[in-house]
Amino acid sequence: MSTEALPQELPAWENTLTRVPYWIFQRTDVYDLEQEKIFRGPNWNYLCLESELSTSGSYCSTFVGNTPVIVTRDRDGELYAFENRCAHRGALLALDKRGEAKDFTCVYHAWTYNLQGDLTGVAFKDGVRGEGGMPANFCLEAHGPRKLRIETIAGLVFGTFSEDTPDLEDYLGDEVADRIKRVLNDRNPVILGRFTQAIPNNWKLYMENVKDSYHASILHLFFTTFELNKLSQRGGIIVSEDGGCHVSYSEIDRTSSADTIYADQQIRSDSEYRLADETILEGFKEFDDDITLQILSVYPGFVLQQIQNSIAVRQVLPVNVERTNLNWTYLGFDSDTAAQRKIRMKQSNLVGPGGYVSMEDGCVGGFVQRGIAGAPDQSAVVEMGGSDTSSSDVRITEASIRAFWMKYRNQMGLDDWEQSEEN
Repeated sequence: MSTEALPQELPAWENTLTRVPYWIFQRTDVYDLEQEKIFRGPNWNYLCLESELSTSGSYCSTFVGNTPVIVTRDRDGELYAFENRCAHRGALLALDKRGEAKDFTCVYHAWTYNLQGDLTGVAFKDGVRGEGGMPANFCLEAHGPRKLRIETIAGLVFGTFSEDTPDLEDYLGDEVADRIKRVLNDRNPVILGRFTQAIPNNWKLYMENVKDSYHASILHLFFTTFELNKLSQRGGIIVSEDGGCHVSYSEIDRTSSADTIYADQQIRSDSEYRLADETILEGFKEFDDDITLQILSVYPGFVLQQIQNSIAVRQVLPVNVERTNLNWTYLGFDSDTAAQRKIRMKQSNLVGPGGYVSMEDGCVGGFVQRGIAGAPDQSAVVEMGGSDTSSSDVRITEASIRAFWMKYRNQMGLDDWEQSEEN
């Protein structure tokens, strides 16, 4: 399939952001095109933390979409990133997730690359005893894996394959960049733990979920049972100008009293379950404001969370049309006291595949993937809060989801595509 244009047999998509056709989560030709236009297109993809590359020669292997990538710190102190792919026959160069290396030598035929991704050696390049070998005009500099541009913000490393991608902070927008710095700036992160969660749904369903402030206190009963997050709290959403990045946040309202808005709408908001150890709910004041929950996303697949004192980064990686890997990295900081570190470790039980708060997120996307199996010609309704894509002082809106689809449609060429009349 050509990656230059959309497949002409795609069904129609209404010219509105309030309807999302289910076929967009189901087709392999769409998935393949996303790899080229989105993940290898003009976007910044989260790669790793700077602290994971603290010494010369250190490296991480990761992915941009389904493309394997190596990120290194060379002896000049600079960061570099390039495809984890030998230019000879395509084998992986780095087989471990992280480590230290002087260079990378392909195990298949021993072609060697430096820490910047340049091909520096070919085994038996000149043949043996004057016979065989590469052609006389073979040029090492002309061969090598594709390289990425690298930029960082607040210790987060992002990469892009495209020269057309704006500078990172321009791409994020001032408000989103400031919210990243609010959580991470001027502190040296310490990794408390990490794992990969396999999710049984399309990657875009997870990104919708991240941007969906409407569901949080409805799906997650733990939030309302223990008064951690309710739609009646102060808060809002921030949406970047192009729609790709967002922030959802809620604050402690020290003046409000108990409300009955969930009970009035007959929405479950309390549980008979209680905690044997309620110290998991005890935290410490970490920021100058009263924000206790902030979920931030960077298009196409990065999430920064602050839930109470549980801080983590999430990397969303598509595996195929209906499978996604979610890489979690839990963070503390080298300035934490022993008591603060203990609180962070306890509160890490709030999130993740078995977390009190977010275990539902790991399965609800699968419920959608299964529910739409026989309905590729139908569409989701995304009208909560209207039809706009604007920032808001309320969270009972799907504006940031609509904004995601605005950016997606533009990058996939769906805004100016002549869609077929047949479904």
